Amino acid sequence: MSRTGAIVRDMKITDEDCLAETLEFNRRYEPRELPLEVLRRNRLGGDTPPVRLPQAQDRVVHGVPVRVFTPDRVDGVYLHIHGGGWSFGSADGQDEKLWKLATETRLAVVSVEYRLAPEHPFPAGPDDCEAAARWAEAEFGTKRLLIGGESAGAHLSVLTLLRLPGVFRAANLVFGAYDLSEPATDRLKRTYEQFTPGMTAEQRRAPEISPVFADLTGLPPARIVVGAEDPLLEDSLALAERWQAPVELSVVAGAPHGFTLYPLTIAEREFRREREFLAGSGL
Repeated sequence: MSRTGAIVRDMKITDEDCLAETLEFNRRYEPRELPLEVLRRNRLGGDTPPVRLPQAQDRVVHGVPVRVFTPDRVDGVYLHIHGGGWSFGSADGQDEKLWKLATETRLAVVSVEYRLAPEHPFPAGPDDCEAAARWAEAEFGTKRLLIGGESAGAHLSVLTLLRLPGVFRAANLVFGAYDLSEPATDRLKRTYEQFTPGMTAEQRRAPEISPVFADLTGLPPARIVVGAEDPLLEDSLALAERWQAPVELSVVAGAPHGFTLYPLTIAEREFRREREFLAGSGL
């Protein structure tokens, strides 16, 4: 059930056979609030910086840095927007995953290095994602453009869809924040206020900030994924409920926010399902 009380259409509970492993991880894992400089140094907040692969090419397009993964054959483009609470994370934070995605789906993957809060609050991040999307549309000579990301990246993906109607053919949205007016935890409240400093809760209800309140008519088919133990679960349920195009909603049994960052069976399964969805979308 979502916050509106309606049953979400086509909701699927996945990975219940992994529940014991997932719940054991939840029991042992203790989230830490690390200093921002540490989170930024380690890209997505892990213990060590990730591996940078030589297959990626760094470019600057319309003033926005991007990291491009181009397979031997290109049948489309996937614009990937990283997570990190709009304040950390980077385009080179998931090289291994994105290169595997590119080679298996035959998609050129463009990972966006958007400006981060608090130095660059709203609308800097959305502006950069829109600029990168406009470049990607013109660069690769294909109309098969897909978009997606995790957490803050999923939020920015939906804002980009709203800014560029008709450009993208599918969206892959993983544990995103879509209603910034009603944070479920104090930690989320601090994050939202950092991204939108000086704004009231009512101001953050604006559809250009909280896309769950936007007119979603004309947006492409979507895949929406969230963990059953994610504080942002209600955001995904509410967005799926209002999505006008076909939507696949997957709720991963027992999963916390950010579960794809950890060596879990549910993470490997999510990556496989993501690649399958993107490989078959927009054809």
